[in-house]
Amino acid sequence: MPTESEAPPPSPSVRRCVEGGTALWLPPVGASRGPARRRAVFYNPAMAVDRDLNVAFARVAEERDYPAWDAWEMLGATGVRGLRLVHETGAMGSLVVTEQNPEALWVLRRNARAVAPDLVTVVSGDARSVPPGAPFDYVDLDPYGSPVPFLPALFRAIADGGIVAVTATDMMVLAGVTAGACARIYGARPIRGRLAPESGLRILMAFLDREARARGFGIRPLLSYVQGHHVRTYFAVDRSLSRRETPVGVIDPTTWDGPWIAGRGPFGPMWLGPLGDPDWVRRLRLPPMAARPKETGALLERLIEESPVDRPFYYEPNELARRIGRREPPSVDALLAGLRARQRRAARGHPREAAIRTDAPRATVEEVARSAAASG
Repeated sequence: MPTESEAPPPSPSVRRCVEGGTALWLPPVGASRGPARRRAVFYNPAMAVDRDLNVAFARVAEERDYPAWDAWEMLGATGVRGLRLVHETGAMGSLVVTEQNPEALWVLRRNARAVAPDLVTVVSGDARSVPPGAPFDYVDLDPYGSPVPFLPALFRAIADGGIVAVTATDMMVLAGVTAGACARIYGARPIRGRLAPESGLRILMAFLDREARARGFGIRPLLSYVQGHHVRTYFAVDRSLSRRETPVGVIDPTTWDGPWIAGRGPFGPMWLGPLGDPDWVRRLRLPPMAARPKETGALLERLIEESPVDRPFYYEPNELARRIGRREPPSVDALLAGLRARQRRAARGHPREAAIRTDAPRATVEEVARSAAASG
């Protein structure tokens, strides 16, 4: 008979499901592909691609012979993210998962017992308090909304040389849709429009850099991306990095020579350095038991392709056509070929289907677009 603390709360509705290669007890969900409504027992199937990528990321750590992580998943919910890492990779030595909702705790404990009772410790508590077991080699923060309230605990808990993963789903704030909110929460002015999601990612990374430096750490991004209705970044923390100059700055559209930015600046502060480590990114592979193999594979392909051309923001054929006064946009292939013929690096980018990243100055990109449009 279960103890009072383990007894189920009033009728949590869960059923046996499989995500990736891991069988779990999960609540029924609707058909929405966007951000799910927050429930007591929270599970968002739309984030399965993101969790596939998390498995791929952890498998790179294995390949690079990282010691097995003692890890903390700050906001456990059903435990699907951390338990998939435990079950589908060899990266995890132990996992502490915190959750404070009683219904979610019951489901989380049930899942932990089913998947890896010897490796997983479930803690009933607030993620703003560091649980026993710190410091951790890997800390994952995947909140519903902004990660900001949980960052003090995260940086208290992470070991020097550890790896951190942070998600933000408050894209209305980071993309500047909610007036003034980005300045209040992140201390930055966002770019609006088609570049807004990447601007939000870079604002988040700059904020994380400032928070880390306030605690004596520097950060080194390993993998960062825009995906659907959220952004996510993985980075290493190291006290020695705090002495290096940080690639955080503001963008003045009147002097910026990259892709066009609408509006009056300056915008930021934001992270203007690389989004990832090219060596780490190019090792990423589709997990053997991916939950969404087609979508995850496509995202991985783009992330790997763009990693040698890791520059802030991107061009798109439609926008280029408008800027050079042509009715028909040049093709992506023609633009890439033209840029490479001029000894410039260029690749498809991951944030949008027709995104192109390049190290070419804007005048060269416009010249290539005119030539491609004329020959097309």
